[in-house]
Amino acid sequence: MPELSLWPIRLAGWAVRCLPNRFHSPRQCLNALMPAVPLLALLCLVLSIVATSHSMAQSADHSQTHALDGQAHHHSHASAGEVQWEGSRQGIAYSEFNHHLAGVFLLLIGLGEVRQALGWTSMAWTRALLPGALTVAGIFLLIWSDHDAWPVGSMTFAQTFGGHDPEVLQHKIYGILALTVGLVEWLRRVGWSDRAVWAAPLPLFAIVGGLMLFEHSHGEHPAARKIVLHHIMMGTMAITAGSSKLISGWRSRQLLVARSHWDLLWATLVVAIGLQLLIYSE
Repeated sequence: MPELSLWPIRLAGWAVRCLPNRFHSPRQCLNALMPAVPLLALLCLVLSIVATSHSMAQSADHSQTHALDGQAHHHSHASAGEVQWEGSRQGIAYSEFNHHLAGVFLLLIGLGEVRQALGWTSMAWTRALLPGALTVAGIFLLIWSDHDAWPVGSMTFAQTFGGHDPEVLQHKIYGILALTVGLVEWLRRVGWSDRAVWAAPLPLFAIVGGLMLFEHSHGEHPAARKIVLHHIMMGTMAITAGSSKLISGWRSRQLLVARSHWDLLWATLVVAIGLQLLIYSE
């Protein structure tokens, strides 16, 4: 019987001879399982939505009680004579609009990256979605990220960028990074710069932005716990997405592979973050 032959195990591959040829090494097994990674990413998104909904239900009573007491507090952005902004109806509406708009930008980016990851030759114009959305998002954050920050609010330029309010400063840093990376991607995608080093800012921006989300706070907010949960989930997905993009760039240079499943994982996670931003609530 063939199963009892004396053929050395080392020639069979990965210690089990009866496996198909494509599973004869750990690396081949990993490559065979990679198509399932986007599905796992979508599963993580579903779990994130469920966890967020559960957190919303748990914090409802806490938020209602805290909101009654919060009217007497002052917002960390405002002066002593102003009503608290964080947690107020206007503050929540302003913050949710900004997050939902960011979700639209990320969905545009993600859908364009999905097309590229799948190798679709049609709709080549979608290559402009990522740099265009990043550029517009960066400009928006630099101007309207906070109602009381420069240039639309009462805070001066020095106060806004000098760390007077860490939350405001983080928003402005996001805007600067988004605008810078958007301009770099414009240059890359129109063919003005094809050096490999210029592909690094995009995934590094995703990783750094994800790390910053773990320290991003909305001050004394009645839904602070739910906001932290949102930020943790988005930060985790952003770090994973950026790492996937770095791996994809390394594979394309070292193995001369035009596309890989890492590209699809990157694009899927960007879409997932965009969807989470669209359902963001405080």
